[in-house]
Amino acid sequence: MSRLEARHLEVRLGDRTVLDRVGAAFAPGQVTAVLGPNGAGKSTLLSCIAGLRSPDAGEVVLDDVPLVQLSPRKRAQRIGFIAQTPEIAWAVEAAILVGLGRIPFIGARGLSREDAMIIDRAMSQAGVTGLGERDVSTLSGGERARVLIARALAGEPEWLLADEPMAGLDPGHQLDAADLFRRLAHEQGCGVIITLHDLTLAARMADRILVLARGRLLADGPPQAALTPAVLAEAYGIDARLALGPSGPSIEIAGRVR
Repeated sequence: MSRLEARHLEVRLGDRTVLDRVGAAFAPGQVTAVLGPNGAGKSTLLSCIAGLRSPDAGEVVLDDVPLVQLSPRKRAQRIGFIAQTPEIAWAVEAAILVGLGRIPFIGARGLSREDAMIIDRAMSQAGVTGLGERDVSTLSGGERARVLIARALAGEPEWLLADEPMAGLDPGHQLDAADLFRRLAHEQGCGVIITLHDLTLAARMADRILVLARGRLLADGPPQAALTPAVLAEAYGIDARLALGPSGPSIEIAGRVR
């Protein structure tokens, strides 16, 4: 069974500690949501786990092999990453952009028939089949977000890391994306790690939640164990609790901690 682990990660920017000895081990088949206020270190943690940023101390290992020992191609074949603010520098059709997710697997002869089938399936999963011939620059923010999810899925990653993948999505497409991430984990065995700001959405879709604040890991566990009033007060400065209702868990916020 594949295993991805962050060990005692430290990241510093000048005098500021962005990550303070953060560690967590991840198993496939689970959706893990990384939560925390602005500046907590969520995006930095995700970029380190993806191997896109080198920590000042600590390491990330995949099946007990440090990520720094894997070639970029080998790493990209196993870990998919969806950036929060992706750069798309040229006019390109959505289907072509999705196809870029196959680059780590393409041989000397280019895209195969199997590659094309995988791309079509990824677009269908993300609900963007009808956008294939559209120039990405003409898409709405939500449409572009779904195309980028499809690009990551085209790589058939063992691990899918997504930084604020719900940003720009309307409520309906947020629910669609949440359902997609859960199916990827629970039905296909993918390990999904995402950063979120919506506490209720995280409580409803995640099997496990990490809560960061000031670069430190405050909580790590299932929603009911991680989203306690004490953790929410320390992380966000809010008087809140996790409530269980007929439509699922939700975060009830009474106000600021006084």
